[in-house]
Amino acid sequence: MSNQESEPDMKLFWGCFIALITTAFAFITRAFLVNAAPFWPSTFGLDQVQAQELFGAGIWPFAISIIVFSLIIDNIGYRAAMIFSFICYALYAILAFQAYGVVMAEGLEGDALTVAQGEAYNLLYWGSVILGLGNGTVEAFINPVVATMFKKDKTKWLNILHAGWPGGLVLGGILTILLGAQAADDWRILIYVIAIPAVVYLVMLLKVQFPVNERVESGTSYKEMLAEFGAIGALISGYLIFRQLGMVFSWSDPIVYGLTGAATVGYGLYCKSLGRPLLIFLCIIMIPLATTELGTDGAISGLMEEPMKEAGYNGLWVLIYTSAIMMVLRFWFAGPIVNALGPLGLLATSAVLAIVGLYLLSSASGLAMIFVFATLYGFGKTFFWPTTLGVVSEQCPKGGALTLNAIAGIGMLAVGILGGPVIGKMTEDSIKASVEEATSADTYQKISNDSTYFLGDYTAVDASKIGDLPEEEQTKVQASMQTGKQGSLASVAIFPVFMLACYLALIFYFKGRGGYKPVEI
Repeated sequence: MSNQESEPDMKLFWGCFIALITTAFAFITRAFLVNAAPFWPSTFGLDQVQAQELFGAGIWPFAISIIVFSLIIDNIGYRAAMIFSFICYALYAILAFQAYGVVMAEGLEGDALTVAQGEAYNLLYWGSVILGLGNGTVEAFINPVVATMFKKDKTKWLNILHAGWPGGLVLGGILTILLGAQAADDWRILIYVIAIPAVVYLVMLLKVQFPVNERVESGTSYKEMLAEFGAIGALISGYLIFRQLGMVFSWSDPIVYGLTGAATVGYGLYCKSLGRPLLIFLCIIMIPLATTELGTDGAISGLMEEPMKEAGYNGLWVLIYTSAIMMVLRFWFAGPIVNALGPLGLLATSAVLAIVGLYLLSSASGLAMIFVFATLYGFGKTFFWPTTLGVVSEQCPKGGALTLNAIAGIGMLAVGILGGPVIGKMTEDSIKASVEEATSADTYQKISNDSTYFLGDYTAVDASKIGDLPEEEQTKVQASMQTGKQGSLASVAIFPVFMLACYLALIFYFKGRGGYKPVEI
């Protein structure tokens, strides 16, 4: 046994942990700047569409870069990837500061101000894209580094590592709130918040000895690594990547399908493999998994807004609370829980808790009951992501950084392209049923519009039409809409139901093979 395996360099681990905290800081501060009216919307004259475009510009590059970098990271080295991520953070700060300077120049008004705001918007947009690339690169190097450091205990340590994400959200959120008054005068102070952990991980990791990936150390060839993922894996990830790029750059469906097909065929011809069935199965599970965790997290504050408001609190506290649960459980309890249940048992148990928590939250009222059921949901979602990474790393070690990171990228892309819109559709369907029950189908028709998305047509409430209704009817509609929003969480529970069925199938599969055991190379 090598010295590195028996005595891992914990400075390296904690540097990776702080790097992940940096991504969380970047996420929450930018979300605040984009969505809070006194900041970027006011400074740069952003409407809601522009604001969400800026927010999205920092998300999709994250998912794409984690996959793309995984193809080359063993060649360029973990240190180079780490330095590249820091450079991305620095460039984001520079472009954000430039944008501030453009619109704050003296004497700007009227058309001149409009032109300046347009120029600043472009700086912010490309700064956000670069930031997303940096965040994705962090994930691209920290996951394989930690998996390599702890070859015999991957699931435990990947769970501890990923406590950095909810921990960063909680800590970054608190700092953002505390600095709110100062940021109102100059929002650039929130950019400095990102610099704190970024500089720390750079200093910690600049001179450490990064490990050689176990795939490389074992002599497994690059082609063998690609074969683990295979043509089917390339099809799934390729479609999501090109679909996302198509949405950004307005590509037609034939272009998206053509690029996906070409990438899949080329990949398959080179590696001559469809991919490991187990890995493909896990990739499919990752789509509802990411939707259950990230998709629900993105929507839950709004869905729980009314019952939390009635209890005297902001709906955002549900997300903060469940994030705190994730941090505590991953950091302090991952090891004992993984040892007690095993990776697959933990995933199945998590699915059950998520199902129950989401279903009960869909009708919860009163602060105590909301937080009791949120606790169940928080416990349920905690171990989904890092434990899945652990299973992939343990069962597909020949896939190296590619398989470990590609499945994370698939999850990130899937929730943005598929999961989020599906949750939105579920919410609109639940609102429709609630409004029609409280009023009538005719009333719903008066306030709704038909819309479309690449997944299909749907009907949604047009808030501007509600004001045309009689006052009494408006009250009924608004109350029923809030009921419908919260009630949609029961529909969202279908995702962990599907996951549970898959995990039980995996448990029986491995039981037939003598039990779950990590694969060694």
